Amino acid sequence: MKTLNSIIIALTALVLPFHLSAQQAHINEDWDPMRNTQNLVPLSANVISPEVLDDRTVIFRIKGPDLKSVTVGGSMFVGEEARKQVPFVKGEDGIWTCKIGPLDPEIYLYWFNVDGVGMADPNNTYTGHANMPAFSMLWVHGDGPNFYDAKNVPHGTIHWQYYHSNVTNGERKILVYTPPGYDASKKYPVLYLMGGSGDLAETWYLHGQANFIMDNLIAEGKAKPMIIVMPNNQLIHRMHPDHTAKTFELVNEEFKKSIIPFVESNYSVIKDRHARAISGLSMGGRHAQYVGLHNLDLFGSIGILSAAIPIDETPALKDADINSKLDYLFVGAGTHETRPGARHEVFHNDLEKLNVKHHYYIGSKGAHDLTTWRHLLYYQFLPNLWKNLK
Repeated sequence: MKTLNSIIIALTALVLPFHLSAQQAHINEDWDPMRNTQNLVPLSANVISPEVLDDRTVIFRIKGPDLKSVTVGGSMFVGEEARKQVPFVKGEDGIWTCKIGPLDPEIYLYWFNVDGVGMADPNNTYTGHANMPAFSMLWVHGDGPNFYDAKNVPHGTIHWQYYHSNVTNGERKILVYTPPGYDASKKYPVLYLMGGSGDLAETWYLHGQANFIMDNLIAEGKAKPMIIVMPNNQLIHRMHPDHTAKTFELVNEEFKKSIIPFVESNYSVIKDRHARAISGLSMGGRHAQYVGLHNLDLFGSIGILSAAIPIDETPALKDADINSKLDYLFVGAGTHETRPGARHEVFHNDLEKLNVKHHYYIGSKGAHDLTTWRHLLYYQFLPNLWKNLK
């Protein structure tokens, strides 16, 4: 009997982990949801795709006996491989497969091209959305949770809210992160964090993992607790012929007339320029530069991620006392998006000529993608905010 019990205990120990973590199980906020532990096909799918093996190679699959061609591309291909499309091979069973890697541990975005039609992976339940067609998400795990993963630490809260905008004459979405232990009797600094021209209010939360990044930084003692506001900086249809000419002033109006008043009426924030920061990625970085530098009475810190607009469009940078008006100006980009003539590099060089104090950083293993922007947020921008704030 003792031997039988020992066998049962041993078998339970072996089986239990597989019940806790399985391919696309959506039970826990797993850091390795693509690892195949039970060989179970997701509900309503017909094959497992993607499957991440222990050596960090990835297998994609799609079933289609009558298909003529299938390829995959995505943010896992950077540098000389940017925009690469890898072909699938059709099996006798009508299942097309493609194996790539090994890849660095990261969250990637990818798309299939099936007979000339771009589409999300129909068997992957981790599908993203934004101000463009849906895409799929790929988790390549390392040896444990990464800096952007959910860990066993105190977690903040994401509030999905709506407000009326007189600028767009409609109801608009805004996401607000409050830190662990948020206490309305206290006052917090606030960061306004925007996505790019193809993003929405939820981009930094759903795909950028901004809430988990902030949770982890606070738990590690690397950043001060803050409120992070994630607005929708789409004020005009992205494909409108006058998008670039109109978007900047519309975003500026929206912040002053709608976003800041809504946040300061509903959350316990410090109502002072030294406790307000504005940042964004790509087009959101350009918006942050424009809004922040046109409203230095409102913002003391600005973060420009993979972006920039010409100095002449934010003339405050030429003021003799500009350094006394800026608490922190960050300009950052990814390793694989830096080249001669890149906007952020030109902007950095112009700031140097004007002797404007700023923090310039190039890093990450990514290009113009969330691999870069998550890295910039965790390793540089968030830890350096509010250094002078008591």
